[in-house]
Formats: sequence, structure tokens, C-alpha cells
Amino acid sequence: MAALFISITFERPKHIIMKIIPIGADHAGFQLKEQVSQYLRDLGYEVKDFGCFSEESIDYPDYAHPVADLVEANPGMLGIIICGSGNGINMTANKHSGIRSALCWKKEIAELSRLHNNANILALPARFISFDEAREMVEVFLTTEFEGGRHQKRVDKIAL
Repeated sequence: MAALFISITFERPKHIIMKIIPIGADHAGFQLKEQVSQYLRDLGYEVKDFGCFSEESIDYPDYAHPVADLVEANPGMLGIIICGSGNGINMTANKHSGIRSALCWKKEIAELSRLHNNANILALPARFISFDEAREMVEVFLTTEFEGGRHQKRVDKIAL
């Protein structure tokens, strides 16, 4: 009797990818990262924490690149990065061609970054926002869908 081999392949549904949130921060963003990570876990997300893991001085690119790498490799995934001003970690993430990281300090900016720019990483300025403000931005960032339409042609022009 001949053996029967069946090969099954399937694509992971988008909603499963979306349930994993990579996060990274420098020392200035450590405390906010810890609070945001717990908030995400409370909502049922799996948090992939790339560090840092203390307030000891470190270099933000070491934590931005792994988050950007994972988001870039997984279309549909959204990530979060945090540093003191949000600028350095945001600039680093945006060096990746598949990343559209948005530095946000208000809920409305986070919403527009998803609606109009299809941002896939939220960058937060830990020294300039409260946890409550961060929570609002994270919530709207993760639940707002890209509008597409006239915005798609603009997004298509971002990558070199």
C-alpha cells in the first residue's frame, strides 16, 4: 500500500498578526514602555518587548531596529517605540524602507497617521506625554484603519 502525503499551507490571518505588538524604548522611555506594555496585555495583546529593561543609559537605535525589522517583515503588524523626545527612535525606525513611523503627541495625530499615512509604528515622546495620553494614542492607533483612496498614491511615493 502506497503512503499518502498531504501538504497543507495556509496564510496567517491578519487579525492574528495584529494581536502581537512589538515594542521598544530607550532609558527615557522605559517607564512608559512598561505601562503601555501592561495596558496592551490587559487588552489581550501579546507584547514582544525588545527592551530596554531599565533606566540605565543606552542607545535608542539598538531598540528601534528590532521593532522595525519585525514590523517590516510582517505586513499588517503595528509596533510602538518610545524615547525621551520620540525623535531619535522615530528617525531610526524610518530608515527602514517598509516602515512609516509616526511621532505622535496627541490622539488626533495618531489617528491621522493611520487614516492618511498608513503608519505602521507609533513613536511616543515619553518626556512630554502622560500615560493617559499615551494610552489614548495607542488605542486609536491600533483600532484605526487606513482610508486608502487618494492617500494610497501618496503613501506609495514615500519609499525610495
